[in-house]
Amino acid sequence: MRFILILLFLAHAGQATSQHNHDAATHAVSGPQETGQSAFAALAEIVTILREDPETDWDSVDIASLRRHLVDMDLLTTGAEVTAKTRPKGARFEIRGTPRVLEAVQAMVPAHAPFLAAETGWNVSVDTFEDLVVLTVDGEAARIQGLGFFGMMAIGAHHQEHHLMVAKGAAPHE
Repeated sequence: MRFILILLFLAHAGQATSQHNHDAATHAVSGPQETGQSAFAALAEIVTILREDPETDWDSVDIASLRRHLVDMDLLTTGAEVTAKTRPKGARFEIRGTPRVLEAVQAMVPAHAPFLAAETGWNVSVDTFEDLVVLTVDGEAARIQGLGFFGMMAIGAHHQEHHLMVAKGAAPHE
């Protein structure tokens, strides 16, 4: 919204200034918008929010924790090996990976399970073992099986607020 207001202001400024600023605004809108790959873009978005918020407690800000969480998200998405077993009401997902991938899985899957259950109303359980994590989801079998493990992990719009909380130094999975 702020960007749109700035563009409107620039468009109505004096003739010479207006032409110059209009050209700059046009380039900004028609030029690249993405700040980098996904994790970098998420970091850039959160940093912008923190910088624009006069209430930001800079003594508590922890961008390194947010970065680690984003790395965990990437490792879970790209490195986890998932075996899905259908059930009459859903599916059982066995998730494995390298030691670092398994660390990310063990951090993220148990933390996400309550959000998944609250968002869908499905029965969600997680069992963590030394070499794997088991996510069992029962509810709407066809939907659960169609979404699969990675679809389960993407359900819920809590991720963006969660990233902001991590960056502000709050416990990562509260």
